[in-house]
Amino acid sequence: MGGGAALADRLAEQWHRAGVTHVRRAANLTELATLVDAATGPVIVSGTDLVAHTAVLRHLATSPVGPTVALVLTDPPAPGQAVVREERGQVVDAGPDGRLDGGQTGVFGGALRVGRDDLPALAAAARAAVAGTPIAGTDPAAVAATPPAAGPEAAGSAVDRLFTGLTALGTLTFAHRVRLLVAHRVADPAGLAAAEAAVAAVDEDRAELRLSVKEKDDFFTTFFVSTWSPYVTKVSAKLGLTPTGVTAISVLFAAVAAVLFGVGGRPALVTGAVLLYLGFMLDCVDGQLARYTRHFSAWGGWLDTMADRAKEYLVYAGLGYGATAAGFRYGWALAVAAMTLQTVRHMTDTWYGVLHDEAARRPKAVGGGGGGIGDRLNAASTRVQADTGSLSYWLKRTVVFPIGERWALIALTVALFGPLVSLVAVLTWGVLAFAYTGALRTLRARWMWVPVLDTVDATLHRDDGPIAARFPALRPMGPLTLAVLGALGPAALLVAAGLRVRAGDEAGGLAWATPVALLVLLVAALGAGAAHNGPLDWLVPAALRAGEYLFAIAAGVVGGAPAWVVFGYVFVLTLHHYDLTARLEKRQAAPPLHGATLGWEGRSAVLAVAAFAGFAGIAMATLGAYLLVVFVGSVVLAWVVLPARARRGVGVPAGGEVRQPG
Repeated sequence: MGGGAALADRLAEQWHRAGVTHVRRAANLTELATLVDAATGPVIVSGTDLVAHTAVLRHLATSPVGPTVALVLTDPPAPGQAVVREERGQVVDAGPDGRLDGGQTGVFGGALRVGRDDLPALAAAARAAVAGTPIAGTDPAAVAATPPAAGPEAAGSAVDRLFTGLTALGTLTFAHRVRLLVAHRVADPAGLAAAEAAVAAVDEDRAELRLSVKEKDDFFTTFFVSTWSPYVTKVSAKLGLTPTGVTAISVLFAAVAAVLFGVGGRPALVTGAVLLYLGFMLDCVDGQLARYTRHFSAWGGWLDTMADRAKEYLVYAGLGYGATAAGFRYGWALAVAAMTLQTVRHMTDTWYGVLHDEAARRPKAVGGGGGGIGDRLNAASTRVQADTGSLSYWLKRTVVFPIGERWALIALTVALFGPLVSLVAVLTWGVLAFAYTGALRTLRARWMWVPVLDTVDATLHRDDGPIAARFPALRPMGPLTLAVLGALGPAALLVAAGLRVRAGDEAGGLAWATPVALLVLLVAALGAGAAHNGPLDWLVPAALRAGEYLFAIAAGVVGGAPAWVVFGYVFVLTLHHYDLTARLEKRQAAPPLHGATLGWEGRSAVLAVAAFAGFAGIAMATLGAYLLVVFVGSVVLAWVVLPARARRGVGVPAGGEVRQPG
C-alpha cells in the first residue's frame, strides 16, 4: 500500500507509543490470518498508508465503546478504499465506493481494533478476502476451512477488503470518529506532505483536553459546566488523581449537600446547593479525566453509573428529611415518589437505547411496522439531532429532563425556596418528561418493530425469581400487558392506603388487602415464560420495577413502617436494579449472587406476609439489609475476587497487538 517502508516504520513506532505491546508486519492476509489464530487478546489491524496523530491511534486502541472499533474518516474515498454507513455509532454496512448507493456516512480509516471474541471472524474475513469468496451470511468456521485461491489477491487495499469482509460477517463494529486531531490515508508524496503538515499544525495535548469533553451534552452541562471543567481535569491529571478518586470526591460533595438540605436554614441550603453544583461538575470531570488520560475500565464505567444514581437519591433523602422537619407531613413520600419515578424512567431509557441499537444492527427490519407517524417522528428526530446548536436541538435535549438539568433545578429551587418546592419541581418536570418521551418512544418503537428482549436474557433483566419460574406462560396476552395489569393491584392498594391516612384513619385496616394486591401483582409472573418479542416489550422491565416499588411502598404504608425505612428499602432495590442495567449497558454477565436476591415476586411475597402480620417495618428493614449485603457481596466477587482468580489462573497480555497487512 501507499506510503512506503519509512511510513510503515513510523506508524509502527506510533503504535508502540500509543500503548500497543507487540507490533508485527504481515506480508499478506494469509499471514495475518495465521497471526490472528495465535492471538489471545485484542488485535489492532492497520494499513501502512495512515498518517495521524499518535493520540488518534491511542484513542482507537483504548476506545471504551465496544470490543471492536473501526477508524472512520470524512475524507473522500480513494480507489480501493471502503466506505461505511453507520447508525448510532455502529457500522451497519461497508463496501467499495458506490456499493452503498450514496448512503455512506464516511470512509474506513485503515485501522481497526478487534476484540478477542471477534478474532475468529477476523481470521475468517482474511481468508475469505484471499480466496475471493463472498461471505455475507457465511459461517466464520466454514470460511476458515476454505483453502486460499491460487494467484494474486483480489484488487483493492488488503485492509479495506478485510474490514468489508468482517462487516459482512455481522461483527458488531463501532465507529471511531476523529475530532480536532488529524488522520488521513495517503497514496502519493503530495498527499503525504499535506497530511504531515496538517498533523504538525495541531497542538495534540490541547486538542486531547478539548476532546475530553463530550461532543454532545445537555444544555446546562454544555454552557455552565464544560466551559471550565477541563481546567479542573488538567489539574486533576497533574495531581495524579484517578477517575475513581474524582468520583469518590463527587459522592462526598453530594452526601454533604444532602445533609445540609436536611439540616435546613438558608445558609445551609445555599451552601448545599453550591456543593451540589460542584459535585455535578466533578461528576463531569471524572469522565473527562478518563478520556484525557485514557484510563478506562469496566469497573470505572460501572462505578460511575452506580455513583450517579446513589448521589441523586441521597439528595432526595436529604430533601425529604428537610421537608418533613420543616413541618410538611409528606416530605418522605415525595422523596420516595421522586426516586421511584426516576428509576422507572431510567429503566425505559436503558431499554429504549438497546432497542435503537438493535434496530441499527438490523436496518432491514426497520419500517416493518408500516411507517406512518412513527416513520415521520423518526425522521423528525434525526433532523433535529443533526441540527446541532439550534433552538429545536436544545429544546429536545432539555425537555427530557437530563441529569444536568435535574441537578441545576434542585440546586436553584432549594437555595431559593427550600426542600419542599425542590421535590415538587423535580416531580412535576419528571412526570411531564416521562409522558413526553414515553409517548414518542412508543410510537417510534411500533414503527421500528424490533423484538429487543429476544437478544438478552429476559429472565435476568425481568429480575424473575424462583416463584415466577414455576408459573405457566400466558402467551396470548403478552408479557407487557401482564406486567401492566400486575402493577394495577399495588397501585390501587397504595391509593386506598393514602386516602385512609389523609382522612386520619389507620392504614392498617387494609392489611387484608395486601395478599389480594400480591395476587394481582403475581399476574405479571404469567409472562415470564412467554416470548418477549412484541414491539413494546422493551417496556416490560420498567413495568415490573413500577409494580414492585408500588407494592413495597403500599405494604410499608399499610404495615405502618416508618417513612425513612420505606425510602431506604426502595433505595436498596434501585441499587440492585441499576446493577442489572449497568451490566446490560457494559455487556457484562449477571451479578454473581443474583440468585440470592429472591426475585421481584419473592421479595414482594415476603413483604405481603409481613404487612398482613403487622411487622412490615421490621421485615422491610431486615430484607433491605439482606439485599444490601448481597449487593455488596456481588460487587466484591465481581470486581475483586473473581478477577484476581482469573489473573492467577490465566496470564492476560497487558495490551493488544498490531497487524499490518502489506
